[in-house]
Amino acid sequence: MSAERSHALLSASSASRWLVCSPSARLEEQFPDVESDYAKEGSLAHEICELKIRQHFVKKQSAATYKKKLKRLQEDPLYEKEMDGYTDEYLDYVSGIVHGFDSPPYIAVEKRLDYSHVVPEGFGTGDCIIIGGDTMHVIDFKYGKGVPVKAEGNPQMKLYAAGALKEYEILYPVEKIMLHIVQPRNDHNNSGLIYKEELESWLNAVVKPGAQQAWNGEGEYRPSEETCRFCRAKATCRARSEQNLELAKEEFKKPPLLSAEEVGPILQKAKDLKAWAADLEEWALKEVLSGGTVPGWKAVEGRSVRKFADQDKAFQILACSGMIEEEMLYVRKPHTLSEIEKMLGKKEFRELLADQVVKPPGKPTLAPEEDQREPITLQTSAEEDFKEE
Repeated sequence: MSAERSHALLSASSASRWLVCSPSARLEEQFPDVESDYAKEGSLAHEICELKIRQHFVKKQSAATYKKKLKRLQEDPLYEKEMDGYTDEYLDYVSGIVHGFDSPPYIAVEKRLDYSHVVPEGFGTGDCIIIGGDTMHVIDFKYGKGVPVKAEGNPQMKLYAAGALKEYEILYPVEKIMLHIVQPRNDHNNSGLIYKEELESWLNAVVKPGAQQAWNGEGEYRPSEETCRFCRAKATCRARSEQNLELAKEEFKKPPLLSAEEVGPILQKAKDLKAWAADLEEWALKEVLSGGTVPGWKAVEGRSVRKFADQDKAFQILACSGMIEEEMLYVRKPHTLSEIEKMLGKKEFRELLADQVVKPPGKPTLAPEEDQREPITLQTSAEEDFKEE
């Protein structure tokens, strides 16, 4: 649909933003929706996923045709061998759900889902829908390495479920909906259950009024780390600017030392401020490089490192000079674990080297309280302090 938006104005993927910061959807319209290389890489991985699921469960084609289509996708410049392992994990996850039914369920792949009955012109694409008996599974494959995404309570997944329910409720007596996020590059697959009645209550009470407000460009701007993260207007949004500049008004002088209770909220604000400053700097650089003016700032060449114009030729000259032995020009070092996994593919790597891999504790880092990782402390227990050597 070239004449239409390739994505809905109120897309399911941005629902966590426009349901909170309702005017942001219309504000974003002023900025081009440019697909990053990461997004293109994700699209390629989704195409491979679709091909594999269709081959196994929907419409089996000849082995030669399947291999030909897979080879075409693998010739894409963004393709890497590890993509096969991650998409195989997705196939295994879907297979586990399919084989969990007593009889073959209905399966739809890359299904366009219309949820315009609750969101103006709302539509999206569900990666995989599986229905059997009174249960529907809505599965979303995420190829990014970013923050682990939770399926339970996820607005994007619930809107996909709303579209799937509208499409299939006449044919299937769906009462239970399982939402699944498959995020193999983060080793993070998870699911959540929502009942039809609960979903419909959320759609009527939260989504319908929130979506109408967002469609009209009304309501209050509510900038936050989560709502601003993928917003195209985040760099020059005035509401975000004013919120972050409020940090400068914090009273840091009374008493002389900050308490732990004061440090917590200040750290959160400083984190948001740092992200905003980085976004603003990126925007300003693009502006001056394109010929625009940002008073007080200009683009200059950054730090550069010397290099040989032609390394092979330089090394040949050195070797011929006799001043340095040729073997002294090279350093032999082992590939990293990640590089070897990339060369082998995740499946082969696991089969060959699973028992050779250890994961030592990571360096302590500060994280928000809602982070799902277990808290750690370097404080020793009384038992450890007094145990005998």
